[in-house]
Amino acid sequence: MIDTTIDEAYERIRQSGPERNGWLSNHAPMAAEALVHAGRSTEVHRWLDSYADRMTERPRGIAVIAPEEWRDPLGDPLRTGDWLRFFDRELAGEPWRAVLARWWPRLLPGIAAGATHGVIRVGHAVRSLRAAETPARVAELGEGLAYWAARWQPLAPAGAGPYRAVDPRTALDAVPRVPDQRYGIRARLAQLADLPRWPVAAGAVPGDGDPVRRLGAVVDAAVLRHGSHGYANEVMMVHAATAPNAVLRCLPELPEALWPASLAAGWAATAAVTAAYAPATGRPMPVAAAGTTAAEVLDRALATGDPHAIKFADVAVESAARGAGTSALAVAWQSAERLTE
Repeated sequence: MIDTTIDEAYERIRQSGPERNGWLSNHAPMAAEALVHAGRSTEVHRWLDSYADRMTERPRGIAVIAPEEWRDPLGDPLRTGDWLRFFDRELAGEPWRAVLARWWPRLLPGIAAGATHGVIRVGHAVRSLRAAETPARVAELGEGLAYWAARWQPLAPAGAGPYRAVDPRTALDAVPRVPDQRYGIRARLAQLADLPRWPVAAGAVPGDGDPVRRLGAVVDAAVLRHGSHGYANEVMMVHAATAPNAVLRCLPELPEALWPASLAAGWAATAAVTAAYAPATGRPMPVAAAGTTAAEVLDRALATGDPHAIKFADVAVESAARGAGTSALAVAWQSAERLTE
C-alpha cells in the first residue's frame, strides 16, 4: 500500500501558482515531497499550513500554446498560465516518461530558470513518480515542466572541454567569481558572459567515467563546499547542490543518449551558483557531533520550517549515504542552524 500523503499535498497545492511576488518560487511541492521521502508524512499537512500564506493563485494565462509554436513563448513568464495548460494537455495524451524525454533537451539549456527551481521542481516530481505513478504526481510533473518553460533562462556559453580529470571540489575552487555580488541572481548570472575564465570553468566538467557517478560526485562536492562557503548566502548557495541533484534524480528515467548533456548542464548550474554567490575565502568545515544520524539532521531541518533547510537536508542525507558520510550531515545541520538565526 502506497503512502498517498504526497498526492494529497499535490492536490492541495494544485490551484496555487509556481511563484509569488513576481518571481519568488513556490517551494511547497518540493518541500512536501522531500518530507514524504524522508518518512515525515505526518508532518506534511502541518508544514503546508504554515506555508499557506506564501502561496498565490494559479495564473490564468493569455492564449493557447500550439505544440509546433513552443519556441516563441519559451522563457516568457507572462505565459506561465499558458504553459501550465500546455503541459496538462501533453501529459494527458502520452506516458510521462515520453513527455519528459521530449522536453528535457528543449528545457535543459535553460537550466537557470527560476534560479534553478524549474529543474529542481521537476526532479522532486520525478522521484515521486518513481515511487508510484498517480494522476496527482503526473500533474505535478506538468507543473514543474511548465514553470521551467516559463522561466527558461540559459547560462553564458560554456567551453567544450576537455573534461577535467580532477575531483569536483578542486574544480569548484577554480570557478571564477562574478565581480558584483550586490544584487539578485539574474544580475549576477548576467555577468558570467564577461568572465574570461567562465567558458573553461563551466565547460570542463570534472571527473571521468559514468555520468551518473560523476554527477553524484558534483552534488557531493557542492554539499561539502556549502559547509565552508555557504555562510555568504545560506539560501542561494543551497542551489549549487540541489540543482545538479535534481538532474541526477531524473537521469534513470531518461534515455542514456541525454546523459552527457545532462551532466554538463548540472555541472554548469553548480558552477554558476558558485560564481554568483561563493565568497572569496572559506571558513572551517563543521564537524558532526558524535553519533549524529540522518534522521536527526532531517528533524533539525524540519524544525526550522524553512523549505531550503528541508530540501538541503534531503540532498545532504543522500550524499552522506553515497560516501560523503558525516561531513555532509554536519553541513546540513550547520545550514539549518544558520537559517534560524
